[in-house]
Amino acid sequence: MRIAYYDEAGDDGVPGSSPLFVLGAMYMHYLHWQGNFKRIQDFRSHLKQRYGFPIKLEVHSKELLLNKNPYRPYGISDDDRVAIIGECCDLIASLDVRIVNVAIIKSRIQSADYPVLDKALTYSVQRIENDLNVDMDPRERFMIITDHGRVGKMTSTTRRIQRINYIPSKFAQGSYRQEIRTLLEDPLPKDSRQSYFIQFTDVVSNIAYLYTMITTGQPSFPKRMPKAVNEQKVMEWMERLAPALNHRASSTDRFGVVMYPKP
Repeated sequence: MRIAYYDEAGDDGVPGSSPLFVLGAMYMHYLHWQGNFKRIQDFRSHLKQRYGFPIKLEVHSKELLLNKNPYRPYGISDDDRVAIIGECCDLIASLDVRIVNVAIIKSRIQSADYPVLDKALTYSVQRIENDLNVDMDPRERFMIITDHGRVGKMTSTTRRIQRINYIPSKFAQGSYRQEIRTLLEDPLPKDSRQSYFIQFTDVVSNIAYLYTMITTGQPSFPKRMPKAVNEQKVMEWMERLAPALNHRASSTDRFGVVMYPKP
């Protein structure tokens, strides 16, 4: 049994307020949950001791990097905020988890009614199922836990792809039908404030967002982003995350980031 935690970067509107939408999934065997949780607890204590980052303060990587509330009152320097994200990458890479990131490139969308979240979740679930079938016991199953704000839309998608699901063919034009078989239950809601795993999936999805912006030549980073966060730094973060990434999720990206629509 696997547990998959989901979080996103960007918004799922078209055109929306962001040029991209990235949906991240961090999944693990239930037997690894306690060990992973203990490592994160120890890490949060480390952040408190080294940077003054409160143990109970929720991690939102974008707001942290931009020094927005609730982080500004703690007076954490630009260098330390960038260092915290780097240490988060190292922590995530040390966990017994796998990660899939799906990026929707809005500049490639040709229809105003393109279902951004639906597409991203469909591609993500397909990759997790493929991973379970290829590397693990095909009898394995997984369940989804996500922030409550997305549960309704995600439930509609997961119910549909268990009834009917078409996958684009790699070898010919068109697609073939293959319903999702390994997913159990509807997505279950959990407040991100109460879930370290959702919070660290937020870190992953936001780094993947910056990486996808670089890879696809999207608009520049926000003006309030620390100067140290440049293309080299983002690539460094991706390299540090690499041990946990499901590289086979995409055959065209070195870090396995799935990007749609295709150019």
